[in-house]
Amino acid sequence: MAAYVLRRLLVAVPTFLLIVALAFILMRLAPGGPFDAERPLAPEIKRNIMAAYHMDKSIPEQLLYYFGDLARGDLGPSMKYKDKTVAEILAEGFPVSAIVGVFALVLAAVGGAAMGAFAALRQNRPGDYAVMAIAMAGICIPPFVVGPILSLLFGIRLQWLPAAGLDPLQGMTVSNLLLPIITLALPQIAIVSRLMRASMIETLRSNFIRTARAKGMTLGQAARRHGLRAAILPLVSYLGPAAAGLVTGSVIIEQIFQLPGIGRQFVLGALQRDYTVVMGVVILYAGLILLLNLLADVLYAILDPRVRLS
Repeated sequence: MAAYVLRRLLVAVPTFLLIVALAFILMRLAPGGPFDAERPLAPEIKRNIMAAYHMDKSIPEQLLYYFGDLARGDLGPSMKYKDKTVAEILAEGFPVSAIVGVFALVLAAVGGAAMGAFAALRQNRPGDYAVMAIAMAGICIPPFVVGPILSLLFGIRLQWLPAAGLDPLQGMTVSNLLLPIITLALPQIAIVSRLMRASMIETLRSNFIRTARAKGMTLGQAARRHGLRAAILPLVSYLGPAAAGLVTGSVIIEQIFQLPGIGRQFVLGALQRDYTVVMGVVILYAGLILLLNLLADVLYAILDPRVRLS
């Protein structure tokens, strides 16, 4: 197992560095700059500001300076927010995105897997058709449509839950985050349920399930005792990158419900050409995606020993 993890790390580290380099270069090549919207500055003041951020040098030299700071764990100061570092901005936004994302992931994994298994055990019957109809609706209707509908219905019409935003006095509460969690989880529930249904149907046709049925087990007993472990393998591969996307937050969800997460900071940073904030979010995204993919690979190898022997 140690050799298997080492092989994955040898791929993950260069990938991470390449992502950071490409994001850095693309941000520098984009039109505009962080100080273009400011009032005109005296030439000597502008030169001093550009020199402070190493922006008076070539892009390869700037990249080397950035990698040097990154190696020391320094993401730099924000170019737009005075007296704030990138690390402080990420520390403020990440808890919101992480809480919403983790609960959405749990809801998607548990709910989607249960729905998919239910549909597989009732293949081509009314229960199967009902689950697949719900899944298709969840895939086809985007979050930017579902979010406002839920907010209008439960927040404004029924007034059961807050329509948007966090209460500055209460902070993050279940009532504030319930609608964003559901909106973020619904498309993933639909995808997971379809994956689980297809995987479970294939597993139920396997020889070891037939053997268990021949020994007197019902279809449900055979699926629970022997089929579930094999059926969830495709879900493990999918939930790695899906988890990173959910945990790091959704730009659409945070905009709809006015949540101060890092997805929203990423959009504001890109619009304001706040290079350091955008790079900080990219680094966080890339690191989480690679880490969660590695964890998914390890979990897959634990569930299926053939993987680590290949």
